[in-house]
Amino acid sequence: MLKYLPTTSRLFSRCVASVTRTFHLQSRRFLSRMDDRVVVRCIAGEPKLTISFVLDGSHRHMLRDQTEELGKVLLRIANNAARGGGQGGRAKKSKKSKAPQAAAEPVVVKLLYNGDAVSEDAENCEAWQDGTTLHIGEMIYEVQRNGPSFTRAQLPGCLLAGFPVCPRLEVEFGRLEDCELTWYKHEATASPAGDAPTKEAEWVPAGNGRVYVPSNLDIGSRLKVVATPRDGARSGPPKELVSVATVEAGPGWCTCDNRHAYTGRVAGPGGLRVLSYNILADVYAQTEMSRTVLYPYCPPYALQLDYRFNLLLKELAGYRADLLCLQEVDTGVFSDSLAPALDAYGLDGIFRVKERQHEGLATFYRRSRLRLLSRHDIMLSEALTSDPLHSDMLERVFANPVFKDKILHLSTTLQVSVFEDLNDPSNKLCVGNTHLYWHPKGGNVRLVQMGVAMQHLSHVIKQEAPGAAFIFCGDFNSTPDSGVCQLIQGGMVPDSHPDWVSGGPEESLPMELRSPLPPLLSACGDPAYTNYVGGFHGVLDYVFLQPDGLEVDQVIPMPSHEEVTSHQALPSVAHPSDHIALVCDLRFRP
Repeated sequence: MLKYLPTTSRLFSRCVASVTRTFHLQSRRFLSRMDDRVVVRCIAGEPKLTISFVLDGSHRHMLRDQTEELGKVLLRIANNAARGGGQGGRAKKSKKSKAPQAAAEPVVVKLLYNGDAVSEDAENCEAWQDGTTLHIGEMIYEVQRNGPSFTRAQLPGCLLAGFPVCPRLEVEFGRLEDCELTWYKHEATASPAGDAPTKEAEWVPAGNGRVYVPSNLDIGSRLKVVATPRDGARSGPPKELVSVATVEAGPGWCTCDNRHAYTGRVAGPGGLRVLSYNILADVYAQTEMSRTVLYPYCPPYALQLDYRFNLLLKELAGYRADLLCLQEVDTGVFSDSLAPALDAYGLDGIFRVKERQHEGLATFYRRSRLRLLSRHDIMLSEALTSDPLHSDMLERVFANPVFKDKILHLSTTLQVSVFEDLNDPSNKLCVGNTHLYWHPKGGNVRLVQMGVAMQHLSHVIKQEAPGAAFIFCGDFNSTPDSGVCQLIQGGMVPDSHPDWVSGGPEESLPMELRSPLPPLLSACGDPAYTNYVGGFHGVLDYVFLQPDGLEVDQVIPMPSHEEVTSHQALPSVAHPSDHIALVCDLRFRP
């Protein structure tokens, strides 16, 4: 299990750079497809359009006013073609003599539609259309207006054997699911200059599709992917991406491997696989406190985002969940890494950032299984002060100025989404996702936060989805004996509960708190812990459900204690977070 770790730790100084070189196609094999095409990008409301094509082997990229007359553009193209690289259209001078050479012959340039010349008085935005052809002398170019193209294309900076690789792709005028990707591998034999290999024959085809999983045979090899943007039958200019890093040895074993034996297929007909997971935000993992106090047992390279994301993507993909509620998701991780990668697995995602912070909540859902109907996210402290639903609670909070100042400065957020079951549109599903206040002595704060959350959730169900099934996921930072869990599962917390005085006498806020929702059930039962760090282990994470709308089919077993502690605690070289994912299969009740 550990035989690859010395190699991994030694070479990770290169892996964590998170940089890739992006190449436009230089191979004649690929360029030949695009040499006879003019690519025009023209968006209504924008003042400019772009006209891109290849002339005399060089890429030309023109930025012109949309309202400009076509004749001016054609004249500019003609001048460029005539001077063939000369300066300013003047006759070129010989380097050996100062005498000017003969002036370049004029080149006839015209734009045709169905064999007829387009009027040179026409505005650019009207002239450059699909079906027109640009003629430059004897060369003929097909015009493609707003064809599919990549606005972003990048390979990850760290590649591990046994872990999925997904390019970060953004496509304009196309669909990611239609794009074609071909993968190649190359054993590291750099050119004399130390640059990337250039001999086409040295690249060996390795696979197709948006995801490639390197094997141990790929260790030491670079990867290349040729990606062609598409929208149905329409295709755009391909991009060639070559990794800077070579494939490195992975940890060989991860805590999720045995769990994946239970999730080899998606949930059966009528089933719904649900996951809740605090993935450990990079903004917290990279602090000095994390490295020296919270996780001193974890090698520094294993706390790096590039390394952890390899583990995280393999874990999430292997669960094949239909609904994923994630906490501590960095803003950049969602947009740059998670959303593009999970899209390749058929998942769409929505994100709610915490105010004044750089991380938040993400809910992903399988687009072939669920359809998003509406969103009703709130910041709990803001809802407490602005929504009349919470007027009674607000009055009690204002009775203690110390407690009031504390809770109103928190940015804790509740993400609420309403879905429709595509297998049976009569089934509606309301999903809550949250991450409550973290402090060990903040039980009173969490109780008020949960009181606000339950009121809001009850209101959404009544107003937006009457009769909907209900799932409530998250990191509640609350153990099973807490007031929060008593409120959720029992429906009421008395004013004598010790959590009301958890912050000390100055923050005491005793009250009887009742839930507007029926008691909920813990779908994953009572695990020994969901968080395991050097100084603490316990249950903080939950998947709650309303039992009259949903039933539990299967709970994916937690990793064994030996697996969790194989590297002392979490996170580790074999596990990307200090929390453990909760995964279960649910079913709508008839």
